[in-house]
Amino acid sequence: MATILVVDDELGIRDLLSEILNDEGHTVELAENAAQARALRAQMRPDLVLLDIWMPDTDGVTLLKEWASSGQLSMPVIMMSGHATIDTAVEATRIGATAFLEKPITLQKLLKAVDLGLNKPVAKVGAALPVKSGLAPFAPPSPDLTVEVAMTGGTLPEVVMDIGPQSMQSFNLEGPLREARDEFEKSYFEYHLARESGSMTRVAEKTGLERTHLYRKLKQLGVDLARSKRNAL
Repeated sequence: MATILVVDDELGIRDLLSEILNDEGHTVELAENAAQARALRAQMRPDLVLLDIWMPDTDGVTLLKEWASSGQLSMPVIMMSGHATIDTAVEATRIGATAFLEKPITLQKLLKAVDLGLNKPVAKVGAALPVKSGLAPFAPPSPDLTVEVAMTGGTLPEVVMDIGPQSMQSFNLEGPLREARDEFEKSYFEYHLARESGSMTRVAEKTGLERTHLYRKLKQLGVDLARSKRNAL
């Protein structure tokens, strides 16, 4: 698990990202402005930074430039904004940002960006942007894809197919309805826990249940959460 620095002037955003990332097992440090981010960066070596672009004291792009020019951009930085333009995204990429998240940030996009950031080498500032399979970096079919291409070094990440555990199950249909239903529900939740690497946040989103309700349901069905996490390793 990683140490992640979240820099955002909005308390609600900081709390939400902190809750999600803590639930994923990461250690989270919070800063509400660039001054606090500088101090925390000097005290620690975060594995990844989630950096808001628009902040009252110093904007995120300026802070990114400071880190790049002083040799402190040794970690992947994911930029966040609800109003950024493609030009801003391209500029941040050239400085050294590894990804861009548009607000409001969805759970799936956040976790995907964090996973990619933690597993992607930090690009050297000023390095040429690679182009794979003849893909033109800034000529995609839609504005959303334009930003994604720009923020991934001129190429989209390859899709990795993970079918997870087998979804086919057999149940005893000769017993009482309640027993058959419980058996099905237990297999259903164990299947999704295995597919989501034991993440309660992602299983709750996938199954449409509140996390509190999900915990109670899993306990009632006798699902071994510790085993689910071990199997995911």
